Parts: sequence; C-alpha cells; structure tokens
Amino acid sequence: MNTQRPQLDSLDHLVLTVADLRKTLDFYCGILGCREVTFGAGRKAIRLGRQKINLHLKGREVAPHARRPTEGSADLCFLSETPIEDWIEHLHAKSVPIELGPVPRTGAENALCSIYIRDPDGNLIEIANAE
Repeated sequence: MNTQRPQLDSLDHLVLTVADLRKTLDFYCGILGCREVTFGAGRKAIRLGRQKINLHLKGREVAPHARRPTEGSADLCFLSETPIEDWIEHLHAKSVPIELGPVPRTGAENALCSIYIRDPDGNLIEIANAE
C-alpha cells in the first residue's frame, strides 16, 4: 500500500461561464493573443501555453458544472514574458481600459509586476511579469 498522500501537479483547464461566446473569443484571442479551440460537439475554448479555458454559454452550461455558474465571477492572473510596458501600450491601442497598475504583487513562485483589466463579462484579468 502506498503511504504517500495524493498530490495535485498542475492546472489543466478551467471553465468560464460567458454571456457571449463571440465577444469572449474576440477579447481573449484578438486582444490577449490566445488561440481559439473547438472540441467535442462544437464546444469552444481558448488556449494559452499548456492550459486551456473552456467556455460555457450562460444558460447552456455543460454538465457537470459549478453549482452556481455565473458570468463575471472569475479573477484570473496570467503570466507574460512580454514587458508590462508593452502590454500597456497594446491595451491602450485596443481601447482596453487598465483598471489598476502597474503594481507589485505576490505570485505563486515569484514577485510580480501586474496590471488589471476586465474581460467582456467583467471578470478581473491580471497580466503579470515575474520579477
């Protein structure tokens, strides 16, 4: 019998409940540089690095799902090697308001320099550089 406790290794995907798939895809792919993915029976997701974010349309969530799926309830932090100053310039050019930053934050493994924006559903999106 194995006496070690089970352990989690990494995050594979998460799910966002969204009001409008097209607006969400345009934002994450067109503004943030993610890749649109279609899988299963026409389901949509966005891919970044080795992770993916599955998208559930509000009212048509795929079971099983969160007990109370709600658009705009997420707070996500994305790491980027692109300098924060370049992100600020890019977001201004795309007319995406920056809610806060750049500000220092504490990440899972490093100190971060972060800016905060909102996606079309109002989810808080942190874009960060590891220091």
